[in-house]
Amino acid sequence: MSFEAWLAFTAASMVLLVIPGPTILLVVSYALGQGWRTALPMSVGVALGDFTAMTLSMLGIGALLAASATVFTVLKLIGAGYLIYLGVKLFRAGGTLNAEPRTDAVSSAKMMAHAWLVTALNPKSITFFVAFLPQFIDRHADFLTQMMIFEGTFLALAFANAFGYALVAARARSLVGNPRAIRIFNRAGGTLLVGAGVATMAVRSGS
Repeated sequence: MSFEAWLAFTAASMVLLVIPGPTILLVVSYALGQGWRTALPMSVGVALGDFTAMTLSMLGIGALLAASATVFTVLKLIGAGYLIYLGVKLFRAGGTLNAEPRTDAVSSAKMMAHAWLVTALNPKSITFFVAFLPQFIDRHADFLTQMMIFEGTFLALAFANAFGYALVAARARSLVGNPRAIRIFNRAGGTLLVGAGVATMAVRSGS
């Protein structure tokens, strides 16, 4: 695996992680209702959930890689199309962030478990990783090494992203509820995702 592939994976992961999905909405909901104390347990739960979903996805990708190079290539093209779909969907999302404050008093362990369940047991998480990861995997390099590097990178970014969202929601609640700020954020992220998908398809067609 080249440094360029890792750098591209890191950049794409950062864009994808900041998109407010079910996990981030849960993090924001707890932070709005209970403040900054939710940041650490929720972030740990998110990282553990992503670890579960990502490991299951990588094992499936490894099986596909071993079974058929053609199927693996088709999966890469499908993944590029999926990135474009996510980008268009995010661009059209508007300026709403549907996260209601959670005021139910629960322990840090329960918050962490809740974040893990929402992240790991969401079928979309595994589907997403199966579509996303093959874009960056080198078929001629050691798969286990790539798996460890990609997982370590993504989990570190996922933890930092969830932690940042929790702190922002706890300390800058007006920003979280600002439709104009959210609309700009969504359109910028959507444009980057569409660009990543188009660039990936261009690279595949030219190779």
